[in-house]
Amino acid sequence: KIATDLIRKHRLWEVFLLEKLSFAWDEVHDLAEELEHIKSDQLTNRLDAFLGHPKFDPHGDPIPDANGNMQTREQSILSNLNNGGKGYLVGVREHSKSFLQYLDQLSLNLGSHIEIIEKHDYDQSIKIIINRDKEIIISNKVSQNLFIKI
Repeated sequence: KIATDLIRKHRLWEVFLLEKLSFAWDEVHDLAEELEHIKSDQLTNRLDAFLGHPKFDPHGDPIPDANGNMQTREQSILSNLNNGGKGYLVGVREHSKSFLQYLDQLSLNLGSHIEIIEKHDYDQSIKIIINRDKEIIISNKVSQNLFIKI
């Protein structure tokens, strides 16, 4: 219960910082680490209501509700999809600042539509199209850290 409450606060603060104070998704984690230790359940519940009871944080991780329940969704790791596979980016496995900044440089954000054009046998890199208009090649390491909803 204590761990779930802490996760709930952390992820709600991340949403607040991103959506209401315009921090980038690579900046919110460290700030939320500090804010999550505020003890007020009333503040947490009001923050949740103010934000419209979000189900997922800026990185795609589920946010527990006041009872500790979390919404789930079917998702797959991008590297598991085959040529022609497509879906929407719904989360990231890695939350490091450098990884999130790299995704920003590639214009890969939550909600981006991704279609696999070609998987390379040699190094497992993947050629993808983002939002039906930008073609790029990403490494296997990157593709293993992206969650896709088909």
